[in-house]
Formats: sequence, C-alpha cells, structure tokens
Amino acid sequence: MAFSPKFLRRFSRSLSSINNWRLLSSASDSRVLLQRSESASSPCSSFLYNDYGSRFYSRNFCSRTSNSDELVSHGPAAIDYSALLQEDEFHKLADATIHSLLEKIEEYGDSVDIDGFDIDYGNQVLTVKFGSLGTYVLNKQTPNRQIWMSSPVSGPSRFDWDQTIEGWIYRRTKAKLLETLESEIQQLCGDPIKLS
Repeated sequence: MAFSPKFLRRFSRSLSSINNWRLLSSASDSRVLLQRSESASSPCSSFLYNDYGSRFYSRNFCSRTSNSDELVSHGPAAIDYSALLQEDEFHKLADATIHSLLEKIEEYGDSVDIDGFDIDYGNQVLTVKFGSLGTYVLNKQTPNRQIWMSSPVSGPSRFDWDQTIEGWIYRRTKAKLLETLESEIQQLCGDPIKLS
C-alpha cells in the first residue's frame, strides 16, 4: 500500500512547519525519507519509514537532542539514577505516605456518605473506591523510587520524592501528591479532606 500524494503533501507541510523537516518519497517502492534541512541542523536526523510508518533505517545517528528529535522519539525520558533515593529510604518514605493516606482516607470515608466507598491495602497497592465516582490506585515503584497514582480525575501520575519540599511531587506539572488528592477528593465527593 503506497501513501497517497495528497497525504504526502499534507504530511510534508506539517513536518516543515514543525522544524524544517522535508519529506522525500520514492514512488517506485513507497518508501518515505524524513530529513531535516541543512539550515536546521546536520543530517543526523534522517529516518526511512515504510508504508505503515515504522522506521526501518536510520543513518548518521548522533546523540545530540533537539526539539524535532524529541518529536520523532517516542521513548521514555532518561532517569537520573544519581538523584534517586536509596532503596531503604524510599521504602520508609513511601510506606509512611501510603499508610498515612490509608488511615486518613478511611476516616474520611466513615465521615461522609458515599455509596460504594471501600478502601483496601494489599501487596503494596492502595485502592480507594468512591463507588460510581471512581477509583484511585496508588502503589510503590521501587526501581524508579516513585509512587504511581491512577486517578479518576487526572489520570496516571508518577510522583518523585522532593527533598526540598519533603514531599512527593509530579515533576511534569509540579503537583504535590497530597494536595492533588485533597483537591480531587473534595471535587469528587463535595466534602474537604485534610491529608497533609
């Protein structure tokens, strides 16, 4: 299956508007070459794609990163392992946080009338069900030294320990774990909760 000329023109315009990319195609074998123009950078970002959009060839690979390289790359951001907590310290902080949440949310659930409220902690996973309002899941991710949270309001988040604020923070948005939960639970249930 070949790319249509109309699709290739639109794709080419989109790429060039992003960061001086240009689209080269070969009608005979339907291969597409994405290449940054010389004015943008060296040709270290040339990739060859097949009809299904899968990269099967790259040339002049370089380790330099640019904005357009980030657009093409779909891999996770690198972890700075030197900044990670020691494992025993991580477990101590994460366990204290999760056990405190368990206790405070359980008290909150007893004080408000929510059909289907249930809280459970097992296998290092805290599950908080607010009936039809949604379910929170919090668990420790030891290799990354993070607490992961799945929220019915904000979706998935990964919180790192921040020594400066002495709390768990989502680095992408700078949101703090306890403040996020306080805000979202109040939004869901209508009654304020104090977790910090």
